[in-house]
Amino acid sequence: MSETTAERPVRVVLADDQPLVRTALRMVITDTADLVVAGEAANGAEAVRLVEETGADVVVMDLRMPGTDGIEATRLITAGTTGARVVVLTTFDDDDHVYGALHAGASGFLVKDMALDDILAAVRVVASGDALIAPSVTRRLIKEFTGRPRTTPAPRRGVEGITEREREVLTLVGRGFSNTEVAAELHISVATAKTYVTRLLAKLDARDRVQLVIIAYEAGLVSTG
Repeated sequence: MSETTAERPVRVVLADDQPLVRTALRMVITDTADLVVAGEAANGAEAVRLVEETGADVVVMDLRMPGTDGIEATRLITAGTTGARVVVLTTFDDDDHVYGALHAGASGFLVKDMALDDILAAVRVVASGDALIAPSVTRRLIKEFTGRPRTTPAPRRGVEGITEREREVLTLVGRGFSNTEVAAELHISVATAKTYVTRLLAKLDARDRVQLVIIAYEAGLVSTG
């Protein structure tokens, strides 16, 4: 991942084929001291090129764009050597594409009706090396994943090697619970919940919390009822 410091603003590429969306984000980013727009792209291919040219830290990526779409662009960026991280910007009309974006390496999801300040906060979270998996967004994703048939069924994934308690934590993470909510549900401290999540990341070789959601879903731990 690209190193970001307090001395250097987080460099952001805005990738969306709607100029109004890019303009709104650019205007609000311009008013911040710790973020800067490194470039704007109207399609995925432009986003990939800009990341390579500018050394951007974060890409705010729309899914549906002409030519190279957001999923393929995300895959190319996360497989590259720049270390840039991708936050998907979706309208939730893109539900068929969300699962693909998760597997392509996206570090989080935003919805276009979120407040602009919340979007900026999400960019900061992802730039710091964490994953944005806001519980409300996660629950909507899981509802879509489990609530209607998929054209290609998700493969079953084994989670051997984790303890029963870790399995409980993984199930709650898959349902969109935050560490605080996991702690309350299991009657443990928030610090302990965080420790369990850290162990799961290591044991399951997961990149971040977003991948834990995928694993919980593929392992059948998330209820489809």
